[in-house]
Amino acid sequence: MLRPAVLGLSLWALLHLGTGAPLCLSQQLRMKGDYVLGGLFPLGEAEEVGLGSRTRPSSPVCTRFSSNGLLWALAMKMAVEEINNRSDLLPGLRLGHDLFDTCSEPVVAMKPSLMFLAKADSRNIAAYCNYTQYQPRVLAVIGPHSSELAVVTGKFFGFFLMPQVSYGASMELLSARETFPSFFRTVPSDRVQLTAAAELLQEFGWNWVAALGSDDEYGRQGLSIFSALAAARGICIAHEGLVPLPRANSLLLGKVQEVLHQVNQSSVQVVLLFASARAAHALFSYSISSKLSRKVWVASEAWLTSDLVMGLPGMAQVGTVLGFLQRGAQLHKFSQYVKTRLALAADPVFCAALGEREQGLEEDVVGRRCPQCDCITLQNVSAGLNHHQTFSVYAAVYSVAQALHSTLQCNASGCPMRDPVKPWQLLENMYNLTFHAGGLTLRFNSNGNVDMEYDLKLWVWQGPVPELHDVGRFNGSLWIDSLKIHWHTSNNQKPVSQCSRQCQEGQVRRVKGFHSCCYDCVDCKAGSYRKSPDDLACTFCSQDEWSPERSTQCFRRRLRFLAWGEPAVLLLLLLLSLALGLVLAALGLFIRHRDSPLVQASGGPLACFGLVCLGLVCISVLLFPGQPSPARCLAQQPSSHLPLTGCLSTLILQAAEIFVESELPLSWADRLSGCLRGPWAWLVVLLAMLVEAALCTWYLMAFPPEVVTDWRMLPTEALVHCRARSWVSFGLVHATNATLAFLCFLGTFLVQSRPGRYNRARGLTFAMLAYFITWVSFVPLLANVQVVLRPAVQMGALLLCVLGILAAFHLPRCYLLVRQPELNTPEFFLGRGPGDARDRNDGDTGNQGNHE
Repeated sequence: MLRPAVLGLSLWALLHLGTGAPLCLSQQLRMKGDYVLGGLFPLGEAEEVGLGSRTRPSSPVCTRFSSNGLLWALAMKMAVEEINNRSDLLPGLRLGHDLFDTCSEPVVAMKPSLMFLAKADSRNIAAYCNYTQYQPRVLAVIGPHSSELAVVTGKFFGFFLMPQVSYGASMELLSARETFPSFFRTVPSDRVQLTAAAELLQEFGWNWVAALGSDDEYGRQGLSIFSALAAARGICIAHEGLVPLPRANSLLLGKVQEVLHQVNQSSVQVVLLFASARAAHALFSYSISSKLSRKVWVASEAWLTSDLVMGLPGMAQVGTVLGFLQRGAQLHKFSQYVKTRLALAADPVFCAALGEREQGLEEDVVGRRCPQCDCITLQNVSAGLNHHQTFSVYAAVYSVAQALHSTLQCNASGCPMRDPVKPWQLLENMYNLTFHAGGLTLRFNSNGNVDMEYDLKLWVWQGPVPELHDVGRFNGSLWIDSLKIHWHTSNNQKPVSQCSRQCQEGQVRRVKGFHSCCYDCVDCKAGSYRKSPDDLACTFCSQDEWSPERSTQCFRRRLRFLAWGEPAVLLLLLLLSLALGLVLAALGLFIRHRDSPLVQASGGPLACFGLVCLGLVCISVLLFPGQPSPARCLAQQPSSHLPLTGCLSTLILQAAEIFVESELPLSWADRLSGCLRGPWAWLVVLLAMLVEAALCTWYLMAFPPEVVTDWRMLPTEALVHCRARSWVSFGLVHATNATLAFLCFLGTFLVQSRPGRYNRARGLTFAMLAYFITWVSFVPLLANVQVVLRPAVQMGALLLCVLGILAAFHLPRCYLLVRQPELNTPEFFLGRGPGDARDRNDGDTGNQGNHE
C-alpha cells in the first residue's frame, strides 16, 4: 500500500509519535487525483453554545476532538489508496480526497459542502441556467455521519445531483427519493433498527415501556416509526417524550428533569432511547446525579458506542444497556494503517514534502482542517480502531469507485472513456448498484439503502468504559442468547415491564384506560373461548360446538337422542318383552281354545284381532329409541295409534254386547246382539280404524312432525328429536281412542252382573280405567319431562296401556283357560243354561210391573 521507503520509518519518528510531538496529520486529509471525493467527518465537536442566539453568520469554534471522526477519515483515505493501488477497478486513474470537519453542526458542514460544489481549482460557485456541463471540485461526497447533517446536505447536493454516500445517517426520511434523489448510505435505515428493537421488547415480554427521542429530526422520526411498530406488536408506550439537545441559554435542565420524572411516574422498567449522543449525554448526566432507579435501556446506534456517553462518570449505575449495531466486515489492515499514518505524521521530512504537494486553496476560508489532529497519540485513538462504522466508510468509497468504473467503462487494460465524468453521470450508475468491499457483496436498493445484519450488543462493565459483548443478532428475525445477558437486578432475573399481569388460560383482557396493555382479566363463559392471548373479547363457539368456562378452544357437540343403550330404554325394552310375551301367550291360548265358550264370549276372532293389535302396539314402540329420522318421526304416531284403535274397537263391541244383554229387553237384546257379532262387528272395527287413519293422515299432511337439532338446550350436546308442530293436532290423533275408551267405560260401569255368570263388564271397566290413568298421567309428564326423555314417556305410556288392557281383560280369561277349565262352559260365559230364559222373562215382567 505504501512505498518501501515510507514503510522504513525512522526510529526518530516513532519516538516523536510516542511523546505527542506536533504532527502533520491534518495535512494528510487532502490528496489530489484525477477524480476527487469529498469527505465530511466529525473531527471535532463544538462547545455547547447557542447557535440560535447568533447575530452574525459566523461559525462556532470546534475545540473538542473526536477520535472516531478521525479514524473514519483515515478509513476513507485507506480505501482511496487501496483503489489507487489496484489495477482492476480504475486502471490508469488516480482518486483523490478532500476531507473536512463538520464539527457535528449543520452550520459548519455547509461550508465544505459549498466548497465541494465550487468549480474545479477554485472556490467560486457560478449561477447557471443549466449545470449539465458544470464540473465541480469533487465527483461525489462521502458522509456526513449523522442524520441531522445529512438532511441539510442531502437536499443541497440533491439540487445538483451530486452523489452522496453517508456512512452513518440512518433516518428513514432520507429514503425518500423525491426529496433526496442523490443520497445513498452504507447503513440500513432506522426502520430496520427499530424493527429489531420492537422484536427485542416482544421477545422479552416487555409491553409497558417508555420511548424517548432527541428533540431533532432523527429522534422525532425514530419515535414516530417505533410507535407504529410497537402498536402493531401490542406494545404500549407508557410515556413518550423528547430530550432537548444541549444549548446555551435554554431550559435544558428543567426539560430533562420533566422527562425523567414522567418516566419514573409511569413505573416502566424498560426505556427505548432513540437519541443523538449529545442528547443521551444530557439525559444520563441528570439521571446519574439524581440517582434515579435502574432500568433497561434499549439504545439507538447513535449513542450505543459514543465515547461521550460511555465515558460519563457513574454510567454503570443506570442499569442494563442493550442495542443493535450493524455487522460489517473486519478491516484487519486498518490498525496497522493508522499506526503507519501517525508515524508518518511525526516525520518532518514527510510532512515538508506533503505540505508542498497538497497545499489547498481553502485554508484561508475554513482554516486548518483539524488542528486537534496534530496533537494526538496512538493511545488517544486506539479505543475506536474496531468501530463498527469504520467499515461503512470503507464501503462507501468502494461504492463510488465501482460506479465510476461502470461509468468510464473500465476493463483490465484501462478506461476507454476519457471525457471528464460529471456527478450526474456518475449518479446514473449508482442506482441499484452492486459492489464489493472487505469481502462482502453489497447492493443499493431503490431507496439507496443496503441490507446488513445487526448484532445485539450488551454493555459489560469491566473498567471505566463498558465493553460491547454480542448477545444476539437480527437478520430479519431475532435470535438472542439469553444466558449471556447479565441484568442489573440483584438476582440477575430478567426485569418485568408490564402494566398488568398476563391473563391465565381462558381469560381475556378488559382494557381500562387508554392503554391496551392495562387491563383486567375476565373469564370466558361457557360457550365461548379465548382464541389468542391478545384477545380483548371472548370468541363465541359456533352452534355445533361447545366449551366449558375459561376454555381456549371449542369442542364438537355430540348428538344426543334416546339411544338404545340408555338405562331407561333397556328397562322399557324389558317391559316390552314382558308385554309382547303376554300378548303372544294370550293369543296362543285364544287360538288353541278358539271354539270354547270363554273365547266365544270374549269375541272369538275379534278377540284374537284385538290381541294382534296389542302386539302391533308393542312393536311400534321400537320406533321411538335411536337417532330420529324423518321417516321415524312420521311413522311413530300412526303406527302406535292405529293398532290401539283396532284393539279398542273390539273392546267397545264387547261393552256394547254386555250393555244390550243386561240393560235392554230380551226382544231388543236378541236383535241387537246379532248385529254386534259377525260381519257387522268387523264393519264397526273398520269404520273406527278408518276414522283414526283419516285423523292420522290429516295430522301428517297438515302438521307433519319434523326432525329438529337443538343446539342450545343441552350444554355440551346437540339434542336431536321429533318435534310436533301442533299440540292440538297431536291431541286429536288421540281423540278416536279416547272416545272409544270412554264409550266402553260408560257401557260397562253400571252394568250388574248376574249370579252364576262370568262378570265380563268388570274386566272391561278396569281395562278402560287403566287406559285413562295411563294417558291422563301421560299429558303432564310429557309436558314437564326433558325433551330427550319424551320418546321414553311415550314408550312407557303405550306399554302400560297394553299391560293394563291385558291385565284387566285378557289375562283373567287366560287364567281360567289354564287353571280352571271346568268353568269354561256356555252357562258360565254365554248364559245359555235352562234357567237363563226364565230369569230374563222374570226380570222383564218385574220391570213391567214396576213400570205400571
